[in-house]
Amino acid sequence: MDTTSRYLEAPRRLRAFVRAHETNLIGLAALVGTVGGLVVSAMSATVQMLHVVLFNLEMGERLSSQVSIEPLRALLVPSLGGLLLGLAFLFLARFRPAREVDPIEANALHGGRMSFRGSVIVALQTIWSSGVGASVGLEAGYTQLSSGLAASLGRGFHLRRADQRLMVGCGAAAAIAGAFGAPLGGAFYAFELVLGGYTPASLTPVGVASVIGYFVAQKFTPLSLGVGVDAIGHVLGRDLAIAALLGVAAALYGIGIMRGVGVCEALLSKTRLWPPLRPALGGLVVGLLALITPEVMSSGHGALHLSGIISMPLMFVLMVFALKTVASVASLGFGFRGGLFFATLFLGAIGGRLFAVAAGMLWPGLHLDPDVYAIVGMSALSASVIGGPLTMSFIALESTGDLWLTTVVLAAVLISTQITRELFGYSFATWRLHLRGETIRSAADVGWIRDLTVRRMMRPDVVTVNAEMGIAEFRGKFPPGSKTQVIAVDDAGHYEGLVLVADAHAPDIDAEEGLRGILHCRREVLHPGMDIREAIAAFDAAEAESLAVVETGENRPIGILTEVHAMRRYAEESERRRREVVGDV
Repeated sequence: MDTTSRYLEAPRRLRAFVRAHETNLIGLAALVGTVGGLVVSAMSATVQMLHVVLFNLEMGERLSSQVSIEPLRALLVPSLGGLLLGLAFLFLARFRPAREVDPIEANALHGGRMSFRGSVIVALQTIWSSGVGASVGLEAGYTQLSSGLAASLGRGFHLRRADQRLMVGCGAAAAIAGAFGAPLGGAFYAFELVLGGYTPASLTPVGVASVIGYFVAQKFTPLSLGVGVDAIGHVLGRDLAIAALLGVAAALYGIGIMRGVGVCEALLSKTRLWPPLRPALGGLVVGLLALITPEVMSSGHGALHLSGIISMPLMFVLMVFALKTVASVASLGFGFRGGLFFATLFLGAIGGRLFAVAAGMLWPGLHLDPDVYAIVGMSALSASVIGGPLTMSFIALESTGDLWLTTVVLAAVLISTQITRELFGYSFATWRLHLRGETIRSAADVGWIRDLTVRRMMRPDVVTVNAEMGIAEFRGKFPPGSKTQVIAVDDAGHYEGLVLVADAHAPDIDAEEGLRGILHCRREVLHPGMDIREAIAAFDAAEAESLAVVETGENRPIGILTEVHAMRRYAEESERRRREVVGDV
């Protein structure tokens, strides 16, 4: 990951001006918002051109809204497109082995540092994946490139860690606002998913970036990027309770989708299939499904209009629901680049209609409005997978303009996200990170915790004694009050345990056993690479106040750390980070 100002660096006076006052960041946020809107417009137009050329569409037509596609194109374009993408992955693995960092991981672990070059690569891969018909959303590419550009801008101004993270959030807010025509939704996407929380200091920059991103995208993009919604019927009080049930169903289905992608990736990793053939095989799966209905292809913009969904025959809706799920899981599981945001909007809207019909069959007197439950289902399923309940509530509000309907949506998304958190514990983005070995569950800044290692906190001036030393000799060398504890080692200098000086001077010990009879924490040690959380967990497990620090693999003591000192360092660092976030320093 690039961490230096390789691409641009603002003049010193301008950097000092921006860093001097919190308000000056708003200007940078406005610039980020403009860039984010342009990114959305440019990427969308590029994908549209790919669809026109590769699938022989008329300009302005949507791939997923087609009645049918030429069978040869439906099979060859995703398959060969996947093969080319796989070959590109193979090429990049040789010359750029480092994995690219997305906005959530960047803010959680790296203080908002993202690679500009890597963000461009990810955006191009997303464009190609969607352009050849894979069932992936462009929102991952939108946010990656917008946030990557914002991170580069922040790096050029040498922004503080908190401000650098804020710029990444502004980029994501502008991209989502432009993509969905929802500035409030974009802002809360940044707060919930990219920044990991809301602070008064972040409100204005994120809001400005989101609004400008929305207007720029709407100005430069001739195609409608938002969710198509017609007039919504009346919402009744009973809909709150019924929407809660839909929220439960959406959470379970969302968990199934996320686990399905993970299972698909795990099964492929166990095969000996040549890596470039994996996305090619995924493209073939999508192409075969597209022969049945083209609505499974690409992000689903064209199919995502509620009037079209509601007018479909019930069995056709059920078929599209199943096939789109398989296409989305296969596309991501087999290696195409993209997200699940648009797919879950489409699946949730269809699922909401199916839920309304099923409820009417079980209880004929309900007469549920399928329009209402398409919106509720769309929001609940996306909230489960994406992890942003307020984001989806505001997207519903901005799409429909119906405040009471938004209240029903809020009830569903709260239930959906809570069940997902309890049963699964991850959003789709953090689940992918979990599969790679990361432990983060949100974008909350925990990178500084990883930087606060045992090596930084330990006291290196340790005193060692041979574990074979007698008690009398030890008492003479270490009288009461001289030391609290001493590290015992063997003849080769390897760690044997901790000797508490007070224990050695206790009158009731058996002096004939020597120091080995009073050794503590023989196996419980710390390693210099452990972070503060791992160290505290080790103290708890050992039920000890002090632990020796030994080199990994060599078992030679290099320091000692007390639980009190570790907790104090953690509290000091946590307070310093809090003051940076709220703008006190």
